[in-house]
Amino acid sequence: MDINKRTILWIVFSVSLVILWNEWMISNGKPSMFSANTEQTAKAPVTPAKTDALAAAAAGATAVPGEATDPAAFKREVITITTDVIKVDIDTLGGQVKRLELLKFKGAGNPGWFGGCFGLFKWCQPDEGKQNEVLFDEGANHTYLAQSGLVGGPFPTHASGFTVQPGVRTLGDGKQVQLVMEAVEGGVKLTKTFTFKRGDYVIDVRHDVANVGAAPVTPQLYLQLTHDGNKPVGDSFFNSSFTGPTLYTPQDKYQKLTFEKIEKAAVEDEKKGNDNAMKGLHPATANGGWFAISQHFFVSAFVPPENAKRDIFTKKLGTNLYAIGNVLPLPTLAPGASASMDSKLYSGPQIAHLLESVSPGLELVKDYGWLTIIAKPIFWVMEHIHSVLGNWGWTIIAFTILIKLAFFPLSAAGYRSMAKMKLVTPKMQAIRERYKGDPQKMNQATMELYKTEKINPLGGCLPILIQMPVFIALYWVLNASVEIRGAPWIGWITDLAQHDPWCILPVLYAISMYITTKLNPAPADPMQAKMMLFMPLAFSVMFFFFPSGLVLYWVVNNVLSIGQQWVITKKYAPAAK
Repeated sequence: MDINKRTILWIVFSVSLVILWNEWMISNGKPSMFSANTEQTAKAPVTPAKTDALAAAAAGATAVPGEATDPAAFKREVITITTDVIKVDIDTLGGQVKRLELLKFKGAGNPGWFGGCFGLFKWCQPDEGKQNEVLFDEGANHTYLAQSGLVGGPFPTHASGFTVQPGVRTLGDGKQVQLVMEAVEGGVKLTKTFTFKRGDYVIDVRHDVANVGAAPVTPQLYLQLTHDGNKPVGDSFFNSSFTGPTLYTPQDKYQKLTFEKIEKAAVEDEKKGNDNAMKGLHPATANGGWFAISQHFFVSAFVPPENAKRDIFTKKLGTNLYAIGNVLPLPTLAPGASASMDSKLYSGPQIAHLLESVSPGLELVKDYGWLTIIAKPIFWVMEHIHSVLGNWGWTIIAFTILIKLAFFPLSAAGYRSMAKMKLVTPKMQAIRERYKGDPQKMNQATMELYKTEKINPLGGCLPILIQMPVFIALYWVLNASVEIRGAPWIGWITDLAQHDPWCILPVLYAISMYITTKLNPAPADPMQAKMMLFMPLAFSVMFFFFPSGLVLYWVVNNVLSIGQQWVITKKYAPAAK
């Protein structure tokens, strides 16, 4: 029996989608489909950490942070700083960033699972009904904080009370605004200065440490990001993404962790009475780099001074509560001496050029999967097209046309092969009838026919084989690019990074695939013929859950392919003998 090339095409397409799905699951911190499932951390209320939780994790720390200041000894308040791009709440208890709102980005809302088709239910709320995207936040079921303090003695920590110096709280017409707060404990004064700049998602965080006591001290500065193990609002099975700690060091480069791994390491260390499992998750020390909490489209990253030596730690702080951070040494301070350290806190969108300007390697949080080498050039081309067209939907269409033009010669060769195959279909059917009881002779006669007619039986596979890497890479581009998030096309498509709410594009895809099937030679095997009709429908159902921008690409690609194949079939196919 001869090999039906369309069956091979669908097998290739199916395997590619399975690989894409598996890589998506791995990238998002989920177990591979080809490995045993690991137990996931349940979405649960957050139990606050004890004050001394950091010290046990901080490699090199010589003493626990001091106990929290008596609330009666200072006035606890939340200071709000507003710029043109962010609105930040900083708590005087610990001087910690407890809420950060992105003023230029709307939240994802609560997507449904199915039923978005035909407007029965809405997958996405309209932008006017959404709140701004919130990164740092603290509530009963969600904790996401940026914290800092001193270890090495009973010094000020993120549990200490800070007093705030008076000053301007909004950017107004200025270029920057500062917030200064200080705390004194154990003979050491810690002053935190937060600097907010116009149009910038970077908060400059300066720590000034002064010995106001009578004895020398050797404090160490810690920076940490605390996060619960829950997914962000809007995350669902079919619209999921990686949320978890990430870090970068010049020696070990970029690394993604998961809250599940930290939980598992904490349980193992508790059983064995050491911290070997936790330390094995990541490098223990580094000279340079950054650490972050990454989520879909956004990231918050602490960037200590470049080339500064630091210890790296991860820690389970409480039930469903985790931390990643650095401990940085400071010089021994004699009475009256002081030292300072400048760091950056980036909290904003995963836009490559912004991330690159903050720190080397930070752009890697914009994860294009295993086809980064193709995805980056694709996005570069699309960015330039978008700068001209101004609409991401038309950009995708223009990009699809460019891809078809680039691959036109190879596609034409494949379609010519398919056209020839269609012309010799009667001869192939005659061979099957003649040798239906002898598969070996049937295959031999079929191959002779291919040779006589100069047909490559696998030639029709070429167009789709070439397009599969582009298709997969484009999926990652649309999935990872915050620039496309919330970008409309026309009419009902208001967000190219979300599903088609009316499922019109998946239906158009099914129609285009049906037409493509009719242009191809019909399989002699009735079972194969049924499969060729069923598989486009099956993939159309899958496309209900894909970003509408990706389905738009595939629909336009199919329409162009149909036109190309029809022209070749009518004009360039050899005449029937």
